[in-house]
Parts: sequence; structure tokens; C-alpha cells
Amino acid sequence: MRVGIIGATGMAGSDIYREAVSRGHEVTAIVRNGERATAELGSGAQVLARDAFTLTADDVAGFDVLVNAFAIAPDDAHRHVDLAQHLVSIAGASSPRLVFILGGGSLFSGEDKHLHVEDIRKMPGAEAWVNIPVQQLKELEYLRTVEDVTWVGVSPQAMFAAGPATTPKLGTDEIMLAADGQSHTSSGTLAIAVLDEIENPAHQNTRFTVSDA
Repeated sequence: MRVGIIGATGMAGSDIYREAVSRGHEVTAIVRNGERATAELGSGAQVLARDAFTLTADDVAGFDVLVNAFAIAPDDAHRHVDLAQHLVSIAGASSPRLVFILGGGSLFSGEDKHLHVEDIRKMPGAEAWVNIPVQQLKELEYLRTVEDVTWVGVSPQAMFAAGPATTPKLGTDEIMLAADGQSHTSSGTLAIAVLDEIENPAHQNTRFTVSDA
């Protein structure tokens, strides 16, 4: 399967890239810095050095799946929404399937089913980075209006960090707990869940969430 990964040198994107390669897919890293991608992913990596916002319909037409693992600083986090809109606009009806790596702030938490982003706002120092989950929530809200392009959103749990894979546990829209009683997802676990979904699609035009075991 031909898979393009936007942000393939980031925390989520690099593990998704490596998992896809390990499963024998034809994978292209779509990054702004081609030299960095080659250094981090290996000299044999297939790289398309391009700003994601300049991608065209012709650029993405050759992929079966396009994964958006784009990451950006909090002050510019509104561009998560902008990029989602751009990818949908160039995809078209015969597009690759679009996979969006979203945040955990859009998950529901507690008995009252409040958005987890409200818990994030209360964390010490959150004002410096809370705009990322806020904008990723808006990205999901936008995607839920899209009907003419095939897409899926994937959210990690409350804590998302680099780490080896466990067996993924899947959910829909709620915070889940791993075996240790905490809500977390490693980048390795997320990568396995993403590739499982790519190879055996079980969700269409919706979001699901992934937890560590």
C-alpha cells in the first residue's frame, strides 16, 4: 500500500513511518526538511520535501493513504484546522484515505462527560500550550462536517509520549485507563493502531481513540 506521512520526523509521525515500513508498505515521508528526514529515518527513506500547505492534488493522487501527523508550536496551532481544510480540498472524491492524528483534549472525561480540554486548562503552566488541544478539537469539529472525502481521526489518551508499543486498546470518544490506572498512550502503541486501521479499515468519517494496555 502506498502511504504518505506528513510530519514523518515528529514523535507520532516517525513511529508511524517505521511501523508502516516494517509491514512492507511503500512509505513516503512528507516533510519540510528532507536532509533531516534522511538523517533520522535512514538513507533509504523515500522523502518528499514539501511544506504540507503547498501540496497539490497531483502530489497526493498517488497515495492510497495520507497520514497527517503535523505538529506545530502553540501560537500557530490554528494551522491544524487550516491544514485539515487544505488536505480535504485537494483530496477530492477519488482521494487517498485521510488519517488525522488528533489530540486527547477532545475526549470526554468524568461522570458529567466534560471535554478533557477543560481539565487541561487547569493544569499548572497549561496556558503555554493549551492552544494545541483547543485547535485540535476545532479540527475534529471541522472534520465531522466533511462527507465527500474518506477520513478517520485517531486520538491518543490524556498523556501522549514517546515510547515502545503495548497492545492497543480502542475506544470511541472517552478517556480510558491503562492497566496501571492512568490514561496514556505511547507513540509506539499509536503507530500500531494507525497501521491496523490502515490495513483493515474499521472506522469511516469518524474518530476513535487508542490507549496503552
